[in-house]
Amino acid sequence: MLGWVIAGHDYFAQDMLEVIEERFGPQPQCYAVNFWQGLSTNMLSRMLCDALYKCDSGDGVIFLTDKTGAAPYRTAAQLSHKHSHCEVISGVTLPLLFAMRAHRETLSSDAFRQLIVEQGGKDVTSLWHQQQKNPPFVLLHHY
Repeated sequence: MLGWVIAGHDYFAQDMLEVIEERFGPQPQCYAVNFWQGLSTNMLSRMLCDALYKCDSGDGVIFLTDKTGAAPYRTAAQLSHKHSHCEVISGVTLPLLFAMRAHRETLSSDAFRQLIVEQGGKDVTSLWHQQQKNPPFVLLHHY
């Protein structure tokens, strides 16, 4: 099963998880990380890292964030590069998470990333999709 780490500003993450659990019951391998005003990105990184390890069963982890480029997204992106089968998605909504919940048990992290971006519309993207638009810088010459 894919682990979910829902991360966002203020009550975004906790509110999303609470509504999902009210409707579908407790969600295994699913954690909420709220990024409060005044919280350092170092502390956010520690909180996301802790959630990553708690929800990873070996199948992969999906970071579900509120805004592309914001601190939760950037911090999750840094963590994802150090762990295999880790994806970062931004622009998630409650209806989208309702629709994607059942796919946690059946899809790989890559397939999940592709499907959630397709289902989410123009406001949903992933770190992988953003990197395809702007490939990482590659040094061609060694000085």
